[in-house]
Amino acid sequence: MASRIVNRLGGGAAQIALILVGVVWLVPTFGLFIASLRGQAANTESGWWKIFTKPTEITLQNYKDVLSNDDMTSGFVNTVLITVPTTVLVVVIASLAAYAFAWIEFPGRDWLFLGVVGLLVVPIQVGLIPVAKLYGGIEIGGFKMFGSIPGVVLFHVAYGLPFAIFLLRNYFAGIPRDLLEAARMDGGTEWTIFRRVIFPLGGPAIASLAIFQFLWVWNDMLIALIFANRDSQPLTVAIQQQVRQFGSNIDIIAPGAFLSLVVPLIVFFAFQRYFVQGVLAGSVK
Repeated sequence: MASRIVNRLGGGAAQIALILVGVVWLVPTFGLFIASLRGQAANTESGWWKIFTKPTEITLQNYKDVLSNDDMTSGFVNTVLITVPTTVLVVVIASLAAYAFAWIEFPGRDWLFLGVVGLLVVPIQVGLIPVAKLYGGIEIGGFKMFGSIPGVVLFHVAYGLPFAIFLLRNYFAGIPRDLLEAARMDGGTEWTIFRRVIFPLGGPAIASLAIFQFLWVWNDMLIALIFANRDSQPLTVAIQQQVRQFGSNIDIIAPGAFLSLVVPLIVFFAFQRYFVQGVLAGSVK
């Protein structure tokens, strides 16, 4: 009886259940998309599901209003300016550090790596006030770190590196030593080995890290609320400001939120092949 149940769960019944769970999971996203295509009056009077009986309510005017809203457009640009440099810096720095921790012998390497691992348990909220005070005292040629895009990027990089180094170091350590020894015997320097051996073989893990980091920074609002001013606020803060100022201004909030959702989805589906490879890495030989 137990074997029959397991076999049935692994067959069509399990697939149907997973499809149903996926459909239920996507209902809020679909509802947000439909709400973004309805006018303010229609969303106020009835729910988004009324679109099936009144398809004439669909309009693109909401997206035109969002694209003409200076706060929303500048927030989108600021989000890109924050997310892309942060992701690139975290991936590059963590890759180099992970290679050093995995394959380069130097005094105190293991203790230093344990210190990096220990930083994983430090809550991000602990550093908000100290870093804010530190930023407040940094001013170079009239440029203030507090309230600027570089300040937000630097904070994300600092708090993203411990997990990134831990993830990549464990992956790099699984690369066969013979490949590195052969490269050294051929006269390859550490930089050459990293560039031509480690980086290509670590592609799945690096891609997975890039996806995680991109999604984390793109959807962040806590750090931006504290360290970004009005000129450097990302899209998440711009949407939150619309809620605070206009309350039920769904004709601006819904399309803005959906646009904020679309970009991470595009990034994830574009690199899902590398993401799956990174998740399954090491499971088989």
